[in-house]
Amino acid sequence: MARPVEIDGSMGEGGGQILRTAVALSAVTGRPIRVFNIRAKRKPPGLRPQHLTAVRAVAEIAGGRLSGASVGSTRLEFTPGIIRGGRYRFDVGTAGSVALVIQAITPVLAFADSSVEVVVTGGTDVPMAPTIDYMREVFRPILYNLGLEMEIEVERRGHYPRGGGLVRVRVPSPPGGFRPRDFLERGGIRRVGIRSHAVRLPGSIAERQANSAAELVRRRLGVEPRVELETYPPGRDPHLGPGTGILVWAEFEHTVMGGDSLGRKGKPAEKVGREAATTLVEDVETGAALDRHMSDMIPVYLALSSGPSLIYGARLTSHAATTLELLRIIVDGFEYRILEGGEGQPFKAEIRPPASPH
Repeated sequence: MARPVEIDGSMGEGGGQILRTAVALSAVTGRPIRVFNIRAKRKPPGLRPQHLTAVRAVAEIAGGRLSGASVGSTRLEFTPGIIRGGRYRFDVGTAGSVALVIQAITPVLAFADSSVEVVVTGGTDVPMAPTIDYMREVFRPILYNLGLEMEIEVERRGHYPRGGGLVRVRVPSPPGGFRPRDFLERGGIRRVGIRSHAVRLPGSIAERQANSAAELVRRRLGVEPRVELETYPPGRDPHLGPGTGILVWAEFEHTVMGGDSLGRKGKPAEKVGREAATTLVEDVETGAALDRHMSDMIPVYLALSSGPSLIYGARLTSHAATTLELLRIIVDGFEYRILEGGEGQPFKAEIRPPASPH
């Protein structure tokens, strides 16, 4: 058996993203890994329940073996197996992020031997993670451009701290991996969408969030947005809640970009709306084809594609820089070049996978 690839979990930004990405890449490439210093720069360090759910989900779909997979562990070994389709169910527990689990398992789903359906319960709209609406309206269409058909159905939302959300992910047969694609030009803007929700709270909060975001979009982008309000009357609200959130996304000829924000106690609804719209507008005004969040995520999928790609991202974050280095460690033969820009700035990069990443 091949010797495990050694990965220092404290490299770069040193968060849970390193572990989730490393295990997913191991599952697809077939290279066993040993990760140490897991979340060494976080308090508390070591594995938390939501990280465990993500790696266990990857391991189950990939038929792999885990060692050291327990809460608080700072070391973990993973030996990949055969990626199988079928039906799976995973519970993150309380309000752990469903979106981060989806992000981790997506590379694996793309190489399954048959169709896959995955049900994940936990937090759909929680701090420090993409919202489930971002995954539906930005992440999913971008992945479709890479050849992966994916359905993301939200049956119930879950907010911090109670969670209780339920999301169903489907990938039809056969997935067929990823294809390369350049994201340099975005083309003309087709429309801007706003989805604002409030659960276990007055519907007027969702409306105020949306109005604030819409005003900023009109003023800065010169576009009249299409607004969707998601509210529930008392007595017919199935969520644990309470919670609110908003996504503002722009569909262009060749790409999609988005910005999201969550409400919390004491935070005015108008501020929630402005935050989401400002994030989107700032990224659009850079001229980039990918927003700051997809700039983080897309290198993993392009590194597993069948050819080189060029990307123009709104911001090279520390997450993205760490991911690029991790790809170089695990994916034998992977190369990348930053062509323009640098950390914290808009950037252009060439992503060059090996001849056969899978």
